[in-house]
Amino acid sequence: MTHSTARRSALRGLSLAALTLSSLATFSAHADTPAVLRVSAIPDEAPTELQRKFKPLGEYLSQATGMQVVFTPVTDYAAVVESLATKKLDLAWLGGFTYVQAKIRTNGTAIPIVQRAEDAVFTSKFITADPSIQTLADLKGKTFAFGAPSSTSGSLMPRYFLLQDGLNPEKDFKTVAYSGAHDATVAFVAAGKAQAGVLNTSVWDKLVETKKVDPSKVRVFATTPTYFDYNWTVRGDLDPAIIKKLTDAFLALDPAKPEHKALMDLQRASKFIPTQPENYAGTEAAAKSAGLLK
Repeated sequence: MTHSTARRSALRGLSLAALTLSSLATFSAHADTPAVLRVSAIPDEAPTELQRKFKPLGEYLSQATGMQVVFTPVTDYAAVVESLATKKLDLAWLGGFTYVQAKIRTNGTAIPIVQRAEDAVFTSKFITADPSIQTLADLKGKTFAFGAPSSTSGSLMPRYFLLQDGLNPEKDFKTVAYSGAHDATVAFVAAGKAQAGVLNTSVWDKLVETKKVDPSKVRVFATTPTYFDYNWTVRGDLDPAIIKKLTDAFLALDPAKPEHKALMDLQRASKFIPTQPENYAGTEAAAKSAGLLK
């Protein structure tokens, strides 16, 4: 072997060794960093309230999965759907209608894994501060507020049941407004910006319990029939092992354990139960009948 050949071999050996050491260092750095689970929720309440509700649940899911759980609030319902479809989110808290939208947007790959027991028999409350409104029929000629346009319980299902009762909001109400969130709808009605409105029962009950609304001034005058609503949905190409860990973690929540009950109370859940796409067939049919889906 010539001197120059030996020198080239030595340099190649040094380069290979350096590359190997670099690769090992990179691997070591990543090995100490847990994988990230990216989570969000439809903004059906104020962002600060969503963060408050999710914090202990996020910590629980992190322990259950061994992943770093990062919650990112979004500005509107469509952003959650789009983020699931473009793989910027792994897990999302959706309403029934936003799940249907996510299913369509992801070509059927979005998977609802669990829902609260309450979500299998969900309802919406029609509210007013106007003494002349006692029944749904009294809404004719009145100003009215829905929540967000894509809200299952604040818009889609109440609209569906109004139509079944022979009331077309755009034709029969004086004006129709969209508050953007359930708590905002209550504020609209309390301030006289709308003579009546509708929101989901869970948020209404929470606002009454926390004395953020006075039911002697703003009252419920009608309740919808039951329907399926909220669920936790994962993007379909998430690792099946992670999906199983998440599902098992939700189903393992036990209100008999004080640390579990505290986070379940924030979610207003008595327990979590498995769910499936078929539960939302009625929601999809309602959306199509309302002209919101083709």
